[in-house]
Amino acid sequence: MFSYRRNYLLYNKELSNHMRIIGEEVPFVRSVSIGIYIKVGSVDENLINNGITHFIEHMFFKGTPKYTARQLADTMSRIGGRINAYTSKEYVCFYAHVLDEHLDEVIDILSDMIQHSNFYEEDIEKEKGIILEEYSMYEDSPEEIVLDEMHATIWPNHAIGYNIIGTKETIKNMNQKMLQDYVASRYVGDNMVVSIVGKINFEKIAKKLEDAFSDITSGEKKRRTSPILYAPGKKVFKKDIEQGHLAISYPSIDYFHEDTYGMNILSAIVGGGLNSRLFQSVREEEGLAYSIYSYVETFYQTGLFTTYAATSATQIPQLYGAIRHEVDKLLNDGITARELLETKEQLKSNTIIGMENMGARMSHYGKGALLKNDITSMDDLIEGVNNVSLDDVNRLIRETFQYDQESITLATPFEDDIEKL
Repeated sequence: MFSYRRNYLLYNKELSNHMRIIGEEVPFVRSVSIGIYIKVGSVDENLINNGITHFIEHMFFKGTPKYTARQLADTMSRIGGRINAYTSKEYVCFYAHVLDEHLDEVIDILSDMIQHSNFYEEDIEKEKGIILEEYSMYEDSPEEIVLDEMHATIWPNHAIGYNIIGTKETIKNMNQKMLQDYVASRYVGDNMVVSIVGKINFEKIAKKLEDAFSDITSGEKKRRTSPILYAPGKKVFKKDIEQGHLAISYPSIDYFHEDTYGMNILSAIVGGGLNSRLFQSVREEEGLAYSIYSYVETFYQTGLFTTYAATSATQIPQLYGAIRHEVDKLLNDGITARELLETKEQLKSNTIIGMENMGARMSHYGKGALLKNDITSMDDLIEGVNNVSLDDVNRLIRETFQYDQESITLATPFEDDIEKL
């Protein structure tokens, strides 16, 4: 059952192949944002095909019987639109932003890419080289490595800990049959949501989408049932770098949890911006880090609260000590009523301003419908923030920062740094 609350301008329709269409008519703009959300990601992969979702995302831009790769690019350039895609752990999204008068052409392009991409062997071999270059860029980014390897350390026996890009070995082993079989089994109507926001006529667009995606079968939903077990640990990566990169994580909530708003407030207070505790204390007062922030990641069955910071490689122990000192203060004293009030206003302001962007609205609706089978209205988002109490946040502090569940990942030129933490 799909539901949404108090969205009187929001339309919801299921196509004959079970694809879900979410649309919002915004008559005072001249643009449209459209996203095709597919419930498939690295969490669905295994050690043999790790990276296949990301590889397929690339291949969808390599041409179809109707459009060559160059024609896809030229068409979008001609109509002044933007088209792109990204892969996450739990879903993949193909999206475009365009003037309303060119929406039909964009729907034709997106639907053709997803249903009829060529997957020629020669293109697959070329794309292996491109993705391996992307992997090399990733290896040159200590921040990305530390945050990704944190997942691998915490979830060593589950696909949610896999790298979205894959490994060098799995990338090299991709082949035409592998990719085509995976698309046939996963890219089906039951796993797909189309979110479209802007100057549209929803009924007209729904009919267009019904025709455009007629080759997509309803398929069968792949249920993610294997348990995700958190395993606290420490891992160090010795790299020839000037800075040390530190990530500290604790187990947290999934994206269905009633404490979602409280965790967002806690994250903002701890390390969510210029006025956060970590930024003011660790960076501004002690000068121990240029970059420091915290964030909450939520998934289907699990989540993480993570703090990331980078500093001179010789100062990692001091940096870790300063972060722990701030956490100790939170555990001992909690947050203040003023902090709560100011953070609520900040989050509400960010929400309202963000949702005035058509792309952000499209993304909010698409991900909500796909992942949670539910869309939260702006009224409900604001109400959710308002309803968080001081006691709620202080309870979450105690529940989150349990030192026996702490995990640490570190990139540093000194192998023994992690033993000092």
